[in-house]
Amino acid sequence: MLVWTLIVGLSFPAVGLLSEGLPPLFLTAIRFAIAAIAFAPLIWRAPDRWPSLPGFFLYAIMGLCLAGFFGAMFSAAHQVSALSMATLYVSVPLLAYMFGCMIGVERADLALLGSLFLGAAGALALAWAGSERVSQGMAFGLAEGLFFLGCAASALYPVLSKWGLKRGWLSDSAAIRTFWSLIAGGLLTGLLGLIFEPVHSLGRITATDLLLVAYLGIFSSGVTFWLLQRGTGVLSPGTVTAYTYLIPFVSMIVLFVSDPETIGWHWLPGSIAVILAILLLLRRSTRQLHPAAAPQTAIDPSARTGV
Repeated sequence: MLVWTLIVGLSFPAVGLLSEGLPPLFLTAIRFAIAAIAFAPLIWRAPDRWPSLPGFFLYAIMGLCLAGFFGAMFSAAHQVSALSMATLYVSVPLLAYMFGCMIGVERADLALLGSLFLGAAGALALAWAGSERVSQGMAFGLAEGLFFLGCAASALYPVLSKWGLKRGWLSDSAAIRTFWSLIAGGLLTGLLGLIFEPVHSLGRITATDLLLVAYLGIFSSGVTFWLLQRGTGVLSPGTVTAYTYLIPFVSMIVLFVSDPETIGWHWLPGSIAVILAILLLLRRSTRQLHPAAAPQTAIDPSARTGV
């Protein structure tokens, strides 16, 4: 999940290199298609490469979650301030924890909940520190409400993955789950593009744009989805999504490298809170993956003699 955070955090500068005026929903669908093609050889000979009927249905819902998030994000991008979007997005881990408790894939855990709130506070502090030079502040209207629904859809994705794994509807292979999620998400995002975006705008794409989209498809979509599915297989949805709190921290480091003059004490509280929250999550995850050996019970003396 730390590698996942690093890839996602470094993807934002790559997105900024794309030509202006390109249709974001179509680009997302193309990214998903490229990532799915890259994963196809990895699953082609797998015996469970084809989902069951309930699995197909669940992948469709998971794809709808992905399409809903990206559709809401791109629809609200020009109406919602960066601070508002960052603030609303920190709700994703808390929503994932809540949804997970509702459908039985997450246990009530005050320690985890405290770590989530600590990470959310740190991410918010980093968002505020990064927006000090931006005139747009916090607001909440219809566009913000739409983006919040998109955040809820994003939070539901790992919860549904965990639920499908527990019921045996989804493959144990993270690569297979990634492939079908990309297929479903790409198809539904492409349909949204047909509804909301002009197809002819794709004619502006250049060879450099295609290379960037291929990179984003293979790494920012394919590899990150695979890492997310790997994490979902062994961790709870709330723990997996909590690593999103590190994304603004990675962006902060990139900002410091490109513009050292922005370094100031106002970045420190959020950074400390995020790092502490992640350390607590890492400690908790280690205990989940490597539980302490169970205490040995007293041995009946007769067992030693074989009686």
